[in-house]
Amino acid sequence: MSTTTENSATSLLRFATAGSVDDGKSTLVGRLLHDSKSVLADQLEAVERASLSRGQEAPDLALLTDGLRAEREQGITIDVAYRYFATPRRRFILADTPGHVQYTRNMVTGASTAELAVVLVDARNGVVEQTRRHAAVAALLRVPHVVLAVNKMDLVEYAEPVFAAIAEEFTAYAASLGVKDVVAVPISALAGDNVVEPSAHMDWYGGPTLLEHLETVPVGSDPSLRPARFPVQYVIRPQSDEHPDYRGYAGQLASGVLRVGDRVTVLPSGHTTTVAGIDALGREVDLAWAPQSVTVRLADDIDVSRGDLIAAGEAPVPTKDIEATVSHLSERPLRAGDKVLLKHTTRTVRALVKEISYRIDITSPISEGGLEQRSGAEGLNVNDIGHVVLRTAEPLVLDGYSENRRTGSFLLIDPADGTTLTAGMAGEAFDTVRTDAPRVPEEEDWV
Repeated sequence: MSTTTENSATSLLRFATAGSVDDGKSTLVGRLLHDSKSVLADQLEAVERASLSRGQEAPDLALLTDGLRAEREQGITIDVAYRYFATPRRRFILADTPGHVQYTRNMVTGASTAELAVVLVDARNGVVEQTRRHAAVAALLRVPHVVLAVNKMDLVEYAEPVFAAIAEEFTAYAASLGVKDVVAVPISALAGDNVVEPSAHMDWYGGPTLLEHLETVPVGSDPSLRPARFPVQYVIRPQSDEHPDYRGYAGQLASGVLRVGDRVTVLPSGHTTTVAGIDALGREVDLAWAPQSVTVRLADDIDVSRGDLIAAGEAPVPTKDIEATVSHLSERPLRAGDKVLLKHTTRTVRALVKEISYRIDITSPISEGGLEQRSGAEGLNVNDIGHVVLRTAEPLVLDGYSENRRTGSFLLIDPADGTTLTAGMAGEAFDTVRTDAPRVPEEEDWV
């Protein structure tokens, strides 16, 4: 059974956009929405009025996406803006992420669920530090597809050599980070060249327009290729006259396919049983696949509670020791010795930051040893990406993030006020060499 479909009319693509300040990203998104007929008439009229009030003769399409007052005043994108639109061939959820270096954490948020990232480059400036940063974040988050949109080609006289040089440099950098699928498209968001309609100025380019690529890039994957992972969200026990003995476990299938009769393991306890039934939308079904929300009934009356994981196939080993690559999201630094809460799927446990092994400089060129690493002794500040070692109070069941984005990711939370501190990805994100870092003493009884 496969949910992968070549009939893209029913498929959904989640994608994120990223680009340096003034590269024209908001204009590109506005052009994409406008030319694909995804803008309502009253929205377009509002943009036209706002543009005229600012002395602009043509509508400023960037106003379709920069909704915050500070964004309009400064001419930059600050927060992640989600846009929903559709064409006859596919539905889309677009996460428009900021370009400023201080908003890198917002790109992490927007790209965390994306299947494709559009990285925008100004043809006059080429690959800059922020371009490398955005490519590295896409690689870190295991975004399967990356599009390099070389914008403002009209300002370099639509010169093919300019585009070719930028595409070659970016593709080489992305490949060194492990990004396997990169497509480069020369565009002019302001003029509309190669965004939705093919350009009449670049007959040397024989590839798809940006929208054509978005409509045809493969999305999703066959869930049967991944082991079934079902985090338990809620235990259902009506204990009513109609259902006196009903016991079901509700949640969303994180990956894989679950069938009635499958042999499963309940983690972290390790008890094994079989799937006796699956209920979806009020009726019994024979199977479920990610990301469906269902209720699972088990053949044996074993102890299962919220936060447990029902796994089919080869099950991960529960552990209290976690090594992970993290992106720090909070203004409050993360330091070795910090006590935090760790939220993984539906389970939240107390944890200790035992070690911050190193910080990764994702803006530097790739050297022979990989991305440059710096000491983690001072901890991680906002927007830093690094490697940490954690010790949890209770065992957790994590897959490697490179194998499963859903069950390989987690959040670190401030136990004092519940704010999110850090986004974590189990395992190594890049091919890097570990550096020495101070450790805090073992604290087996700290919880």
